Amino acid sequence: MDGDGASSTGATPSEEMNGNLMDFLDEPFPDVSTYEDFHTIDWLREKSRDTDRHRKITTKSKESYWELIKSLLDAWSGWVVMLLIGMLTGTLAGVIDLAVDWMTDLKEGVCLSAFYYSHEQCCWTSNETTFDDRDKCPQWQKWAELMTGHSEGAGAYVLNYFLYVLWALLFSFLAVSLVRVFAPYACGSGIPEIKTILSGFIIRGYLGKWTLLIKTVTLVLAVSSGLSLGKEGPLVHVACCCGNLFCSLFSKYSKNEGKRREVLSAAAAAGVSVAFGAPIGGVLFSLEEVSYYFPLKTLWRSFFAALVAAFTLRAINPFGNSRLVLFYVEYHTPWYMAELVPFILLGVFGGLWGTLFIRGNIAWCRRRKTTLLGKYPVLEVIVITGITAVLAFPNPYTRRSTSELISELFNDCGALESSQLCDYVNNPNMSRPVDDIPDRPAGPGVYSALWQLALALIFKIVITIFTFGMKIPSGLFIPSMAVGAIAGRIVGIAVEQMAYHHHDWIIFKNWCRPGADCVTPGLYAMVGAAACLGGVTRMTVSLVVIMFELTGGLEYIVPLMAAAVTSKWVADAFGKEGIYESHIQLNGYPYLDVRDEFTHRTLATDVMRPRRSEPPLAVLTQDSTTVEDVETLIKDTDYNGFPVVVSRESERLIGFVQRRELTVAIKTARQKQDGVVSSSVVYFTEDNPQVAEACDPQPLKLRRILNLSPFTVTDHTPMETVVDIFRKLGLRQCLVTRSG
Repeated sequence: MDGDGASSTGATPSEEMNGNLMDFLDEPFPDVSTYEDFHTIDWLREKSRDTDRHRKITTKSKESYWELIKSLLDAWSGWVVMLLIGMLTGTLAGVIDLAVDWMTDLKEGVCLSAFYYSHEQCCWTSNETTFDDRDKCPQWQKWAELMTGHSEGAGAYVLNYFLYVLWALLFSFLAVSLVRVFAPYACGSGIPEIKTILSGFIIRGYLGKWTLLIKTVTLVLAVSSGLSLGKEGPLVHVACCCGNLFCSLFSKYSKNEGKRREVLSAAAAAGVSVAFGAPIGGVLFSLEEVSYYFPLKTLWRSFFAALVAAFTLRAINPFGNSRLVLFYVEYHTPWYMAELVPFILLGVFGGLWGTLFIRGNIAWCRRRKTTLLGKYPVLEVIVITGITAVLAFPNPYTRRSTSELISELFNDCGALESSQLCDYVNNPNMSRPVDDIPDRPAGPGVYSALWQLALALIFKIVITIFTFGMKIPSGLFIPSMAVGAIAGRIVGIAVEQMAYHHHDWIIFKNWCRPGADCVTPGLYAMVGAAACLGGVTRMTVSLVVIMFELTGGLEYIVPLMAAAVTSKWVADAFGKEGIYESHIQLNGYPYLDVRDEFTHRTLATDVMRPRRSEPPLAVLTQDSTTVEDVETLIKDTDYNGFPVVVSRESERLIGFVQRRELTVAIKTARQKQDGVVSSSVVYFTEDNPQVAEACDPQPLKLRRILNLSPFTVTDHTPMETVVDIFRKLGLRQCLVTRSG
């Protein structure tokens, strides 16, 4: 305190000191609200801070028109954020779809009329195409034809093969290099991390601008390189990055981590909505699979975001058929009760594949973490891409992109299909109605297609285990669906041929007359895809909704439900975790799953830290700790906060103070408030302490940052209750007390 000030105002030193204290305390501490990286947020605190903010705005809005307008804008900001997220996500998804189409075709050939056209677009503009050879047109040339002039023969095949592998390697090398150099967080699916972030964990930079940019670019490269991965999971990550980007524009969301989590839940819904063209499925996916805290308001907002995103994607129309996804199908034939048996068998297959995949993939990822393999991510990606490309090219079913494969497997054989799977022997004297073609015996094309599909199935099963979790963006939905669709189509053709050749058997007698169309193999592919996806991710409701939004088949909800539930039961019999939960555990993220049961019969005393044998708990006293003591305590420990007690003897609890707020407060006080030195007393009481003489160092009052109502349980609370409290309220810490 300076002497002049005291003499000129004529106030006593203690009075002026109190005035100073009050002034300092009214200014808000800078940056107190934020958390350190890799820490958990305190949901209760965030919620109460938002309520305070809301109350302030409401009281202010009664004062003037300007404040009223500001409060209205604040209320609308949530919907504005959703609109922006939906529009950006839809646009990015459309761009990704178009780019993937073009680059996948680039591995095989190029369009001469305009090099930026994909194969399909190239042949649309051509006048020379016929209906039978709709894939062949003079404007589209394979690489060998372009370079040597020969389109057939061994030399051309080898050249095409070589260039296919070369392009694949180039794409994947670019992808992994970009991820490594610019945004290490852009690798993988992103859903495990997003689940962790939504449960209240903080990973700085995981949803940043760089991650968004690099993830979008490398996702196109990774999918185009022909690796066994999809773009669905990463699209959820991309959407959440968009959500985070727009949160930073509104202080309501950027300053409150709890509110930001609500926006990210809705963004995840928008991501699934554009990935599958399934807005309702997206909302349910966010609710069932990724979100931790999902209030009703978020449900409406995510519905709106998903709607806007799907609408934007529909406006871009990336596939040119007014559909949001590549594999849209419509079936016309009903299904029969007896078919539930193969459907349930497909469900069992899906559950077994899910278990196999999770075990194999987690073992491989653990190996990657612990051995030399993890030190060479680029080499690993290059090797896997090389193996994939070399094995994929000879088989026409694995050469094309996975979503095209699924699309062909889902398709029903109409009179106009030219694919090998539809090479049935036609009855010459049969009249040809267009839509309802009776069951026919399979021709040679179908049998060779079945062999190729069986090989493709084995290849996909093995290669996906090694692909998922590499250092490039990789989704899991499409490969799992491909495995299921291949298995389903094989089963479907088998059932169809049985029904044709043995239509006098008792099971076929009731529903399969000769000359009728009774079995749709495409439907089996769809059910198989749902079963395998369910086995890996353990979704049920959202999965069925996504599948029927995807395929437009409302009457097939029962088969899909049967398969999804069976696959979940079978997979749960071998282990409760889905692939995302397993990856969360593998990476060691702090995630309290709401679905886990807690079975140990322990009490809070048995679990609390410190144990009875350890050194005592680090505490602050309400009016006898000096600034120096506090600073040494902060330096020597790494706790997130400290309980404040009456005195060391009585240890009655007064409140709890966060470590970060304590450091910020002391730092600020040393800069702004004169007279705060190492020997100043820090006090947390209501009334000011008596200053004995003027020469005593000035005390520092920190009541403002003290949480007076920390969450406490008694020492005899059963542990399951404690775990439940942590889960439901999203606590950061909980204090154990005995009689206060």
